[in-house]
Amino acid sequence: MADSSPRLAKLRSLMKQRMVHVYIIPSEDSHSSEYIAACDARREFVSGFTGSAGCAVVTLEAAALATDGRYFNQAAKQLDSNWTLLKQGLQDIPTWQEWAASQSAGGKIVAVDPSLLPGSAAKRLKDQIRKAGGADLVPLDENIVDIAWAESRPDRPCQPVSVLPDELAGKSVATKIEELRQELAKKNCPGFFVSMLDEIAWLFNLRGNDIPYNPVFFSYATITPAAAILYVDETKLDEACKTHLQRNHVQVRPYESFFSDARHLHSEVKLKRHGRGDGPATGNFLISNKASWAISRALGGDSSAEETRSPVGDAKAIKNEIEMAGMRACHIRDGAALIKFFAWLEDQLVNQRVTIDEVQAANKLRELRSKHQHFVGLSFPTISSTGANAAIIHYGPEKGTCSSIDPEDVYLCDSGAQYRDGTTDTTRTLHFGKPSEAEKRAYTLVLKGLIGLDTAVFPKGTTGFALDCLARQHLWKDGLDYRHGTGHGVGSYLNVHEGPIGIGTRVQYTEVPLAPGNVLSNEPGYYEDGIFGVRIENIMIVKEVQTEHCFGNKPYLGFEHVTMVPYCQSLILNDLLSADEKAWLNAYSDEIFESTKGFFERDDLTMAWLTRETRPIE
Repeated sequence: MADSSPRLAKLRSLMKQRMVHVYIIPSEDSHSSEYIAACDARREFVSGFTGSAGCAVVTLEAAALATDGRYFNQAAKQLDSNWTLLKQGLQDIPTWQEWAASQSAGGKIVAVDPSLLPGSAAKRLKDQIRKAGGADLVPLDENIVDIAWAESRPDRPCQPVSVLPDELAGKSVATKIEELRQELAKKNCPGFFVSMLDEIAWLFNLRGNDIPYNPVFFSYATITPAAAILYVDETKLDEACKTHLQRNHVQVRPYESFFSDARHLHSEVKLKRHGRGDGPATGNFLISNKASWAISRALGGDSSAEETRSPVGDAKAIKNEIEMAGMRACHIRDGAALIKFFAWLEDQLVNQRVTIDEVQAANKLRELRSKHQHFVGLSFPTISSTGANAAIIHYGPEKGTCSSIDPEDVYLCDSGAQYRDGTTDTTRTLHFGKPSEAEKRAYTLVLKGLIGLDTAVFPKGTTGFALDCLARQHLWKDGLDYRHGTGHGVGSYLNVHEGPIGIGTRVQYTEVPLAPGNVLSNEPGYYEDGIFGVRIENIMIVKEVQTEHCFGNKPYLGFEHVTMVPYCQSLILNDLLSADEKAWLNAYSDEIFESTKGFFERDDLTMAWLTRETRPIE
């Protein structure tokens, strides 16, 4: 735990110079995603907290960090005495917005970098500040954390961009742009400003490496009826990229030109509305409801920009046939890597009695994945955790401080990879010795929840919010639960966490019904702080299913699981499983065995492990 006092002192000095009493360091960069480039890790620089979700608020007298249940344990360890931890979601704990507003009482000014906070969030926060007696929320064009960071701040990455060919993307750029323009035409809209990096990568069938674990690149885009413009550092584009963009009639402009061009387009629309420009008057520009406050300000605020759920994000979340085929294929290869890893790890720990720590295990898994076709890199940092560390939901092992894996404790491995034909995310909890009855009961209840969700059949129009209880029902009967969502959307060789769909209790999961082609995780869990943790995760594709009846003349939907990794047989209490659950488990084991056995024809160790872990449950 590093002392944050010097950094806070420097930040407060800069705040005083600008007459700011409260400064907000948002939970995420609204331009990118959950993972960020090193140069954008402002919250970590100020507080020392390294989790992927959390908002820091600094005043001249105090500092607070808000995060969710995935990171309560981690934040408690990483924050020093200068910080108050706001455990979001717990009763009587204020949100970071409420805490920031309360600190503004007495006419004090709250400030934020407008490029990091969504415009919709800024509007709500303004109202909260005024109701609390604060002066206002002020946008600062210069980020004062960056000033405090000074020359030690890492450089902004400038990695090369590559083309994802149509045979892997499944749909051409020209087709995607034309479909977007048709959506804009329905609203008489002069254009859409694309600000989310994964949406830009998907729209233009390009991939990059500017953000760790996410194959995206720093960029903006504008789509109008007459033009498609990509704002990017042109040095990232080789001749293949340039040819690809020219062939699809996409113009390239400097990244730094985006905001000035947006202001210019806004001015042109204003002239048309007053009858002084060429062409007929149109409606408002569209921006994503995740777009930054800086973008909405460039477009004149509420007067010329309409916030909406991104039509690009909606289209991206429904995978085409090529993308779904790629997800199936890459999960078989990925499953083979995980099976080989677990067989190797058990042999090393139990038979060879070799000491292996959590980081060494994670590195070995990456090595095994890297040998498979289309491998690009990991999709998030591997959670390799033994014993009590498995109870830390988003545990990140570090060399030198991590634990050695104890074969007499639970081992939880949550990991994933980026392949050119898909993205994986798999969690398995194992035990290489003799698990306790408590561990086996918790594991089996979690497994029953996973099966309950996997086998669900539901009418079209059902949201992930409505399905969440299926995964928790068996834990609830024992008075147990977990503090994270049950499922998140997954990109296709894109971000492992993808909206707008998901399964959980978040309000946003009530907004968008699940649809055929959606890809989601199914990951219930249970965590006994300081003792052990259990999580099991499969990736599923939403599909249409046939039912005996069709009430309301609606199609009915279900799930197809694509993850191909066995469950830990020694942790399953067979007596807790119903006959249907056992039948499901045996069929799934057969599917795993048949899909992956070809990878181990000359690998007796792994084949023996696979055979044992996929044997039928009586």
